[in-house]
Amino acid sequence: MRAATLRHIKPGDWLTLLLGGASVALVTLGLWSGDLADRAIIRSGGKIFRVVPLSRDQKIEVPGPLGTSVIAIEKRKARIASDPSPRQYCVRQGWLQQAGEIAICLPNQVSVELAGSQKKYDSLNY
Repeated sequence: MRAATLRHIKPGDWLTLLLGGASVALVTLGLWSGDLADRAIIRSGGKIFRVVPLSRDQKIEVPGPLGTSVIAIEKRKARIASDPSPRQYCVRQGWLQQAGEIAICLPNQVSVELAGSQKKYDSLNY
C-alpha cells in the first residue's frame, strides 16, 4: 500500500482488520480439524466385519477374496499393515488417526474407517 492510503486507515479500522483475520483463522481451524477417533470400523466384502476400540493395541486379520489383510492398531491409530492386493495402495496410505479417515483395499474388498463421537462429512450428496 502507498503511504497516502495507510494514512487514511484509522485505529478502529486496524482493529476491525485484526478481529476479522482472527475470526477467519479460528473458523478455519474449527472446520478443518478432524475430531479424534475412538473406534475403527473394519469392513470386508462391503459388510461390517468388526468394530474395535482404538484404546487397545492389536492386530486383526480380515479375510477377503484375495487372501487375508492385517489391520494394525497402535497408540490410538490404525493402518492396513499388510494386504495381498497387487499395488499395495492401502498399505502405503499409512497411519489413520482422525475421525472420518479411511483406507480401502479395493481388490481385496477390505477397508478400515476411523469414527469419533461426531460424524464428519467430506462432502454431501443429494
